[in-house]
Amino acid sequence: MAEELQLRIYGEPSLPTLIYLPGLHGDWTLIGSFRKAISGHARFVEITYPRTLTWSLDDYAATIETALAHNGITSGWLLGESYGSQVLWAMVARGKFPAQGVILAGGFVKHPMRWAVRLAEKLTGRISTALFVRILFSFAKISRFRYRRSPETLATIDEFVVRRTELDRRAAQHRLHLIAQSDPRPIASQTTLPVFGLTGILDPLVPWPFTRRWLRKNCPALRDYKIIRRADHNVLSTAPKEAAKQVLEWMNQQP
Repeated sequence: MAEELQLRIYGEPSLPTLIYLPGLHGDWTLIGSFRKAISGHARFVEITYPRTLTWSLDDYAATIETALAHNGITSGWLLGESYGSQVLWAMVARGKFPAQGVILAGGFVKHPMRWAVRLAEKLTGRISTALFVRILFSFAKISRFRYRRSPETLATIDEFVVRRTELDRRAAQHRLHLIAQSDPRPIASQTTLPVFGLTGILDPLVPWPFTRRWLRKNCPALRDYKIIRRADHNVLSTAPKEAAKQVLEWMNQQP
């Protein structure tokens, strides 16, 4: 591993706790505008994963549980963004962290297009360093438009690009492999925790109609599933104010 799992906490302990499990990129560099939007309303816990090439989803879950305990966090809501939803389900399955509810943000149960995940895994492993760099610079340019309503996120785009090292690319490939193997449907269908879903209307990475349909049919604990029209797959960053308002509404309506 290039680093240990990292954890940052914002807000007072008296506030309801929301634990952010990031997506495939694995860190907190795109969550700044959402963090600001919920400031003063929730204690926000951010996770950055280590660049491991060997961990299982259970390893991710166990390490996060240990880090939370070391920081005196004994309960809270789990917010799983994309890949982070798979870590979320692993934590629910273990039953060792007393979650108050779970929220999928561009997340899923079993990925609706496993063939696409396997293809992405292969392509990520075969891509040249030169092409990888060109893709990152293209991402940085597109981000100026994509996150135009998220100034705090825009301010960290350079940090996001710098963190995308060769080892980081290999770690992302490993996470894609974990997604392709993961099938938490039995966990989602049996959980008694309140489950909520949130996504942007433009999401080719995890097509939400398939995820929502499965949850409505097979997850009795599903309470609500919202689509934000101005957002895409990275809903927490492309519509931070709307996403924060919805997440806080869900958290506050629960006993």
